[in-house]
Amino acid sequence: MATDWRALGNELGRLALRHGPKVIAAVQTAVRSRQASTAIGSPGTPVRPSTTASEPTAQRARRVLYSPDLDGRADPGEVVWTWVVYEDDPSQGKDRPVLVVGREGVTLLGLMLSSQNHDNDTGWISVGSGPWDAKRRPSWVRTDRVLDVPEDGIRREGAIMPSATFQRIAEVLRSDYGWN
Repeated sequence: MATDWRALGNELGRLALRHGPKVIAAVQTAVRSRQASTAIGSPGTPVRPSTTASEPTAQRARRVLYSPDLDGRADPGEVVWTWVVYEDDPSQGKDRPVLVVGREGVTLLGLMLSSQNHDNDTGWISVGSGPWDAKRRPSWVRTDRVLDVPEDGIRREGAIMPSATFQRIAEVLRSDYGWN
């Protein structure tokens, strides 16, 4: 009997190695497809939490420290993806990268990133390109609004913002908005 179980275990291991990656890829594709076809706010449709509020940056002033650690928990200096509601219409929004600059319990404080050019806009800083954008387009971070992001609302850790770039952003938070 023990040999039968051992043989069965060995065969299951071989099957997992051979077919596991295909099964995982199929499940991930199905999940992405379901998420893409899910309408935000449809009755009875589960939707992951999204940004719950945004406030002027000066109202959220705190100490800002660069401390990224890709350990599954988002830290200041990491870029994560989440659903960000539109300021002018909270019933709509967009899945986008957000730079984590702080935390209040399970709520992350983040600054949204955009690949649209904001060189001439106040409250935006050019941060170059990075792995948070699959096409490696230049990005800008908005410094004048802090988003409340539920930690269980982030889709994934996207990247680590380079330290020098984060320090430039932190300096703007300190000089323009009273952070320390």
